[in-house]
Amino acid sequence: MNLESRTDATPTLRVIPRDQHIISRKNISKAALRVLYRLNEAGYTAYLVGGAVRDLLLGLRPKDFDVATDATPDEVKKLFRNCRLIGRRFRLAHVVFGPEIIEVATFRGTGEEGIEGDRHIIDGRIVRDNIWGSIEEDAVRRDFRVNAMYYDISDFSVRDYVGGMQDLEDRVLRLIGDPDTRYHEDPVRMLRAARLAAKLGMRIDAAAMAPFETLGPLLADAAPARLFDESLKMFLAGNGLKSFRMLEQCGLLKFLFPATARALRRGDEALRALVERGLANTDARIAEDKSVTPAFLFAVLLWGEVRDVAHQLIGRGVEGNEAWARAAGQVVGEQCQRVAIPRRFTFTMEEIWSLQPRFEQIQRKRVFRLLAHPRFRAAFDFLLLRAGESPAMRELGQWWAHAQQLPQDVLAAALPAGGGDYVAAPVVAKPPRPRRRRRRPGDKSGSA
Repeated sequence: MNLESRTDATPTLRVIPRDQHIISRKNISKAALRVLYRLNEAGYTAYLVGGAVRDLLLGLRPKDFDVATDATPDEVKKLFRNCRLIGRRFRLAHVVFGPEIIEVATFRGTGEEGIEGDRHIIDGRIVRDNIWGSIEEDAVRRDFRVNAMYYDISDFSVRDYVGGMQDLEDRVLRLIGDPDTRYHEDPVRMLRAARLAAKLGMRIDAAAMAPFETLGPLLADAAPARLFDESLKMFLAGNGLKSFRMLEQCGLLKFLFPATARALRRGDEALRALVERGLANTDARIAEDKSVTPAFLFAVLLWGEVRDVAHQLIGRGVEGNEAWARAAGQVVGEQCQRVAIPRRFTFTMEEIWSLQPRFEQIQRKRVFRLLAHPRFRAAFDFLLLRAGESPAMRELGQWWAHAQQLPQDVLAAALPAGGGDYVAAPVVAKPPRPRRRRRRPGDKSGSA
């Protein structure tokens, strides 16, 4: 593998004038423009920065608009009554406009500890960084070159200090600085590389990808709550399937979702199809602006391990319901050590899994009890994803889809009251079509 370094962190300014890029103010949030103009009018320099500039240059619609300035957080707060200061690791100003928040960050510096702020590093990992600096220092402190471009509201130009524009043209993600050092500072940058590559359709530079295998274990030191947020960005932003495939390609899936990686390594193609179909369905719902829930997504990702553990326990003589409960608790407990999935989601996940065996119990009371369960719809959608496991599972999904369309009395009459296994879905006969009266010769149109 060619590991030629493309991570030179020496800033060299390139100014792209307005007539050489596609960014227009009409595509920038009005709230962000108000913040930029207000800071400029107060005598500070301020730029639109980061992912917003990157996405606008690619013709995409940014999700957030961030601002970088030479004003300190306290100075920003004095200018905006609708401002609150947040963060200890990175001190930031949030300027609030209704539901929209414009994040304003002071230029980060590269000075030594104790100079104009404070920086605290443990084992190479930055745990606090509030040293202010110049825009040139701020540029080389950012993660990827495509994220280190600044839009100047004063003349509508783009300022590029590290070659980000070239990387956009080359469709490649290159890290700023030495990859080993930058990933030790913040291991989550490895996940961001995979996520951005999937979202933007770019490749990751070989030098930036090379340390993933050796430094991937550092993700265990990242805060589980932060990894949960990063997981949502990867899987619930419309690029879930691409992000999943990129995580596998980069060898990072086993560090973020070890249970999922283990289950897939067992070579179960039906499981892989279920996971990818679930992610694709989620992407489609997001594209259609429909609601999605992390609970269903995580239930899909962890299903293989939960199912296999439950079957092992049942094989050892553990009662079915107990086996599924223990399997769910074991897998969720392990996963939450990496990704802090909130209890409100894990509870739903466990219900979706525990309802799966109940779909095979086709008795009258059990069927109607399951149809009335508050998680029935989510569990049924999950059952449909499992259609690839076997022809019998596909037929079972079709049975339940048909059963939901039947009147209760028709369904009840077709179901056994007591024991019994799978029964064919009852078919409701269509009422006969009324015969049309033939018109006799001499009848007027429309006459009785």
